[in-house]
Amino acid sequence: MASVFPLADLRRSNTPRAWLNSIIKGDCVAALEALPDKSVDMIFADPPYNLQLGGALHRPDQSLVDAVDDEWDQFASFEAYDAFTRAWLLACRRVLKPTGTIWVIGSYHNIFRVGATLQDLNFWILNDIVWRKTNPMPNFKGRRFQNAHETMIWASPDPKGKGYTFNYDALKAANDDVQMRSDWLFPICSGAERLKGEDGKKIHPTQKPEALLARCILSASKPGDVILDPFFGSGTTGAVAKRLGRNFVGIEREQDYIDAASARIAAVQPLGSNELTVMTGKKAEPRVAFTALIEAGLLKPGQVLISEKRRHTAIIRADGTLVSGDDSGSIHRVGARVQGLDACNGWTFWHYEERGKLKPIDALRGVIREQMAKLG
Repeated sequence: MASVFPLADLRRSNTPRAWLNSIIKGDCVAALEALPDKSVDMIFADPPYNLQLGGALHRPDQSLVDAVDDEWDQFASFEAYDAFTRAWLLACRRVLKPTGTIWVIGSYHNIFRVGATLQDLNFWILNDIVWRKTNPMPNFKGRRFQNAHETMIWASPDPKGKGYTFNYDALKAANDDVQMRSDWLFPICSGAERLKGEDGKKIHPTQKPEALLARCILSASKPGDVILDPFFGSGTTGAVAKRLGRNFVGIEREQDYIDAASARIAAVQPLGSNELTVMTGKKAEPRVAFTALIEAGLLKPGQVLISEKRRHTAIIRADGTLVSGDDSGSIHRVGARVQGLDACNGWTFWHYEERGKLKPIDALRGVIREQMAKLG
């Protein structure tokens, strides 16, 4: 079973990262304050929605709807909810790495207030994701549209941050080579995935589907990253993180939820390294300047570069620029000029000759990237 840390024990612990892959029992803000600064790569937060239910809800056959009426979802006013939201978001901001991101899910009852607070705290909203449910609950009273979606906000702690993880190429490849859109279609959690107690009733009223968490984690983290869920509930985040080779830490104050989550996570088998390798593309690779090839001795000033069909040539200058006739400049600019085009990828256009065969200079860029990877 997943280890459980009472908050008092966590505060006394002298073991670095003892909280990793564990459930911290306690209030979310207090528990977050016990974690180290900048220790988390991604946060998934499913906070109370503050549904403001005005009484029991019945189906047309007069059966009672199992709605969220727990004490943890009740707030005295919007002002009280806003103060709570600001407190836990500030605590999350402290533990989130500058290159990390946060996901917050909510309904129309709360997500706009959460979004405003995120912006007030200088988070930068990257996307809002619409989770469209294939099997939403009907609107039994027939006085409103059927509420068939929830909204997730994906945000960076730094408005200027560019180093956050986004596995664009993997998502695109998995989506039939089409960019992944911001509207996601998943069923609500049901069937064998829904945790139930001995009485047959749902253990947690708002358990999220694992497929939803998997897409969030796969899109915005890497194997080995630390995923935090400050409202852990039935442990969906921890179960999916473990299966996908990520570390997790959950915060939960209700013992029944902790027991269910702990047993659930213990039963999860992590995927192997082959299954977890993340597909990357050129955009994800480290930037290499053309002059780095010269500095590494892979190319030399005065050497001639040649186009693939040997129609064009250019000479390498010591400063890393090329010259071809009256044209001079970068590998891209000269490549475009000699072809009479507006743009050109010089890495694939220009070739060097080795033993009578032409090879793209992009292969030499690959050599530099391998050296960079070895240096860490």
